[in-house]
Amino acid sequence: MARRPLALPASARCVVIGGGVGGTSVAYHLAELGMRDVVLLDRNQLTSGSTFHSAGLVGQLRGSVSLTKMMMYSVELYRRLGEESEFDPGWSEVGSLRLASSRARMEELRRQAGWAKTFGLPLELISAEEAAELFPLMSADGVLGAVYLPTDGYLDPSQLTYALADGARRGGVEIFTNTRVTGIDASGGRVRRVRTERGDIDAELVVNAGGMYAAEIGRMAGVRVPIVPMAHEYLVTQPLAGRSPGERLPTLRDPDHLIYFREDGAGLVMGGYERHCAPWSLTHGGAGFDAIPSDFNGRLLEEDWDRFEEIVENSKLRVPAMADVKVTKLINGPEAFTPDGEFCLGETEVRGLFVAAGFCAHGLAGAGGIGKVVAEWIVDGEPQIDLWHMDIRRFGRQYCSPAYTLVRTTEVYETYYDIRYPGQDREAGRPLRTPAAYSWHREHGASLGEKSGWERVNWYESNAARGDESLRPRGWAGEYWSPAIGAEHLATRESAGLFDESSFAKIEIAGPGAADLLRRLCDNDVARDIGRITYTQMLNHRGGIECDFTVARVEEELFSIVTGTAFGNHDLSWIRRHLPDDGSASARDVTSQWSCYALWGPRARDILQPLTPQDLSNEAFPYMSVREITVAGVPVRALRVTFVGELGWELYCPTEYGAGLWVALWEAGQPHDLVAGGYRAIDSMRLEKGYRVWAADITPDETPYEGGLGFAVKDHDFIGRDALDPAPSRRLCCLVLEDPRSVALGNEPVRANGEVTGRVTSGGYGYTVERSIAYAYLPAELAEPGTAVEVEIFGDWISAEVTREPLFDPDGERVRGGVASLPRS
Repeated sequence: MARRPLALPASARCVVIGGGVGGTSVAYHLAELGMRDVVLLDRNQLTSGSTFHSAGLVGQLRGSVSLTKMMMYSVELYRRLGEESEFDPGWSEVGSLRLASSRARMEELRRQAGWAKTFGLPLELISAEEAAELFPLMSADGVLGAVYLPTDGYLDPSQLTYALADGARRGGVEIFTNTRVTGIDASGGRVRRVRTERGDIDAELVVNAGGMYAAEIGRMAGVRVPIVPMAHEYLVTQPLAGRSPGERLPTLRDPDHLIYFREDGAGLVMGGYERHCAPWSLTHGGAGFDAIPSDFNGRLLEEDWDRFEEIVENSKLRVPAMADVKVTKLINGPEAFTPDGEFCLGETEVRGLFVAAGFCAHGLAGAGGIGKVVAEWIVDGEPQIDLWHMDIRRFGRQYCSPAYTLVRTTEVYETYYDIRYPGQDREAGRPLRTPAAYSWHREHGASLGEKSGWERVNWYESNAARGDESLRPRGWAGEYWSPAIGAEHLATRESAGLFDESSFAKIEIAGPGAADLLRRLCDNDVARDIGRITYTQMLNHRGGIECDFTVARVEEELFSIVTGTAFGNHDLSWIRRHLPDDGSASARDVTSQWSCYALWGPRARDILQPLTPQDLSNEAFPYMSVREITVAGVPVRALRVTFVGELGWELYCPTEYGAGLWVALWEAGQPHDLVAGGYRAIDSMRLEKGYRVWAADITPDETPYEGGLGFAVKDHDFIGRDALDPAPSRRLCCLVLEDPRSVALGNEPVRANGEVTGRVTSGGYGYTVERSIAYAYLPAELAEPGTAVEVEIFGDWISAEVTREPLFDPDGERVRGGVASLPRS
């Protein structure tokens, strides 16, 4: 169907590489947005990569707001494509069932039912018996309940691709099949040309939608696309006895048994995610990059019944007819998976080179949304919704390693259907990045988590005896929890806490143009006197918060930025894309050069002052200032800042001094009841102070005024200023729940007057205020303190109230050193 012009054009504005469902969707949406001069290339025929052997299930409710919205848009598109094109994608809106065969899974379903309310999705909790009525072939043995979403379904992946390609062609896109890309030229940091076996095409924009070939295509331009093709199997049965003519079945997932089903005529498609997976096409035992055979087009892998045996046996437990059914075929095809199970989307470090790949076996469900958001990104120059968790730039340098990428991706595949509890960390490939004091942390009972490859202290189990086990939250919030969290929180409030924040990303902006660059990017005035620190945001053109961090002016032409561990790549990329062309400013990541220890609490000055000859008084070293000092003989850049609402400093030293500085601080603090603490205590304290977390409380979809950060917006010219409304229609609100042991985790629905009005962005327990705290965006008319609301936590509506923030030390006296300590209880 893809007509083949006689010759390639010599140039095109945009070249899309890959004729699978992702590439055709991007091309379709580019045409829909009015972009002309678009060319799509495929090495073989459309759908000949991974698309043609997809099982075709489409489920909408996912783990993030943006991804769920993308899936919902996909369904809207699939409903209409059959009318737009002669190629009917066969959209079958039969609904979906997800079963709970364990108590933990039932809790997950209750949470999903609440999450669905915030999108208006008609998902409902039903009994095992009701599920069996909808899917009569299933056995309800061991099923505790289910959720049913009538607007889910399935489709034909090849026909969907043809329909999208047809729409793209009608919009002016030229499609060339049997056209293998052999190279991508880039110079000056920008993509310039696509080379093919049939000639070269000059292009200012290129989209790598190569599916499982995306890593190979990325290497042509020097770009790492961290994906691993995983051999995924499903079988197709012959018609089952007892099926009524015309009877329709919803799709069925039983994640506790690792299996899924959908109807196929009078038969079934059945597949799953086995515990012992099979990565494919890797060289040197997984240490080398993928090596997909050049002639692997429209092909499948050999059947592997031994690996599929566990899935087959589980399928018989749920659908007894599987014990006697005849199998038409076993499909074994490679699917591109990423190390975190999320898509790879967006612009790479090579300007103009975009990626739309790494679909992790749910690309058919998201294909419509993927094409839409990537096309908008290309046309508008930035994404129109928060896509950071899908942005290819989220992957750090560790993913340049094929071996590390493999072990992380393997873990993702083998735990695809597992419940992911809040605070639960991945285990594969650890430890990788360790702070200077890592050995000390382990020796002192640290419970270690991981973020962006860094080993980080969640809490010290050695502190658990000082905590209160009776405060363990109910349900999921109590799974990865310890009474040590509360002990570390209260010790910091009462005396002092020492925290290793070495994983925090650190960026330096240098040069004669550094100040002007930051003035243009930051909403706050950061180009202040040397030695001053400023809290600020960087905004996109919609006024949404792209970055949120502190900036210290260290020298006239040197600024230091500290941002979240997982956000360093994002923030550095955002800054670099706005660097002046004249080279007057530069930006670099210096995270690994510095250890960072936070010493906070009313006794912080008493602990630190004897270790340094510099004056640490309020007058000599005021809040939000930076000084170069020495601590126990170690050169230190000291920042008087806090993320917990207490007096204290963040102490930065060259990494080689890190182990010694930690021990010196620890020993100096022992006479003052200093406690070493972890990130979970920090999070609890920051909730009490109302400090925001980017990617949760504030995102590129919210403005500073919506997020309660209008105080940071100053009157100067910066990107996004014209889009700001000082009186927004919704605002981020602090809620306190009536039941202190019902703890919100994020994404729970919030309702007022019986109507769902928002969702929780983050939540937790405040050990000082002794309340369960949640933050949520609410309509402005409901944002007044005292407004009664309810938060649904695992199926129960918990009464709550909008309250004035911050809950703790509202006048900030403790931050400025005006209060000695909390009274001990």
